[in-house]
Amino acid sequence: MAEQHRVHPVDVESPPPSAPEAPPSLLQPEKAGATAPATHLNPVRKRRSRCCTCLCWSLLAIVILIVVIAVLYLVFRPKIPKYSVDRLAVSSFAVDDNATVAVTFNVTVTARNPNRRIGIYYQGRNDLSAWYTDERLCTGSFPAFYHGHRNTTVLHVLLAGEAKIGSELLTELQQQQQTGTIPLAVRGDVPVRVKLGKLKLWKVTFKVRCSLVVNSLSAGGDVSIRSSSCKFKLKL
Repeated sequence: MAEQHRVHPVDVESPPPSAPEAPPSLLQPEKAGATAPATHLNPVRKRRSRCCTCLCWSLLAIVILIVVIAVLYLVFRPKIPKYSVDRLAVSSFAVDDNATVAVTFNVTVTARNPNRRIGIYYQGRNDLSAWYTDERLCTGSFPAFYHGHRNTTVLHVLLAGEAKIGSELLTELQQQQQTGTIPLAVRGDVPVRVKLGKLKLWKVTFKVRCSLVVNSLSAGGDVSIRSSSCKFKLKL
């Protein structure tokens, strides 16, 4: 009897067995580590690059400015203007019962420009004042004019005003009037524009401080300036 062959059924649609899939939790750290440099390190590098660029341009601008200033100094050789108070005339000096002083001064100021290639334009609307100790007695204005090269200009300035100086300070002033040694100060903040050759620069401020000692403040009397010294400072 012929041997019968047995046929075992096979499911042809089922996929072949494959390796087990790794848990998602094991893959997440690798993905997070791979994307971290792209999200965090690149902006930091860009920020550092921008800072370095700004620093380089700032240093270059400073170097250029220093070179320009050095060249201008060598070409023009700037010198500080000189000022002096040569005369002080007292038109009025009155004191009321409240120790308030009403003063009018006529001040003669000599301005000297020693520069050969630098001119000075004195602007109007400046502040000039006369002081006794810490009290401002009167105010006025420096006239507007052009101060040419190596030029000496004599200016007449009118100062007028009132000040309540108090009884103690008034007594001190009367004592100094008798001894003929009255300290005064003339202060000025004068805006100017400097002209280098044909180039007119931006506006700056001259701060002038003059210390005086006069023998009297009597109206209409002979006022003698016993000592006078002026200091100059440039305020940009």
